[in-house]
Amino acid sequence: MSAPRRGSMAYYPRVRARSIRVRVKSWPILAEETRLLGFPAYKAFAAQAALIDTAEKSPLFGKEVIKACTVLECPDIFVLGLKFYTYENGRLASLLTIYSQNYPDKISKYLGKIAKSRYTINDLQNYINKICEVRALVATQPYLTTIGKKRPEIFEVKISGNINEAIEYGKNLLGKFVSVDEIFKDLQLVDIIGVTKGKGFQGVVKRFGVKILPRWHKHRKGSRKIGSIGPIEPSLMRYVPRPGKMGFHRRTEYNKQILKIGDDLTIINPKGGIKHYGLIRNKYIIIAGSVMGPPKRIIFLRFPIRPRKRVKSYKFEKILL
Repeated sequence: MSAPRRGSMAYYPRVRARSIRVRVKSWPILAEETRLLGFPAYKAFAAQAALIDTAEKSPLFGKEVIKACTVLECPDIFVLGLKFYTYENGRLASLLTIYSQNYPDKISKYLGKIAKSRYTINDLQNYINKICEVRALVATQPYLTTIGKKRPEIFEVKISGNINEAIEYGKNLLGKFVSVDEIFKDLQLVDIIGVTKGKGFQGVVKRFGVKILPRWHKHRKGSRKIGSIGPIEPSLMRYVPRPGKMGFHRRTEYNKQILKIGDDLTIINPKGGIKHYGLIRNKYIIIAGSVMGPPKRIIFLRFPIRPRKRVKSYKFEKILL
């Protein structure tokens, strides 16, 4: 006898994230332009946006459409250092790190021994032939928001383009603030990397979607359980659905569209503030669709690593709070 498998094997094994601050494991290749390839933001709330369809071949051309969206607050990031990599034995290896000489007081308070290096910009010429990748060390500014957090998160963000151009671009950014509209633009596609909501200890029905057993017969000691956990040998099977902690996983969503990048706070802040968040005080991004995690969760936006060929064209009208 045979039957369909009970329980999803997606993302197996389902490991909980090490930290809320994600580490970007891969970057797209943009050889034709030199820029930072990502930007961190804080999730504020989900809403609906009224848009005008501007695609001429669309059946809804010129009409108003309503789309689900998510608003992210994007305070400026500070470039506190540059990290240079070389190739050793076929893989990237850290070559040297250069830090800025000046930091904002609220950032330097939490850096401690991190932002200290024996290298300076003048030492860069000795390693110029070994450098194969340049990344910027950027710090967020959560104290500019209303989420109640003070300690900044630090990310490595790759600088794209030719190596010599990337080095000069990084030198010009060192010790300066970077805004989100200097990196992304309206209607652009981005990848979103973050950590999902934690749901605590859950059973197999919610955790894996297994079938509920008949309630009147053919089961013993519960209907929301699996019928068998496997044979006697081997005694433990990793792929059998079992109850356990659910959620708080690192996930990546590809090709999410930016509907609008704005700084007009009057159209985004409802009266009385945003539930579970507060008020938005900085520039913001409106993303089409949902974004993982609860409010106040740090989210990283990256240039698309496998971009879609067709991008939908809209004109932003208003957000429906």
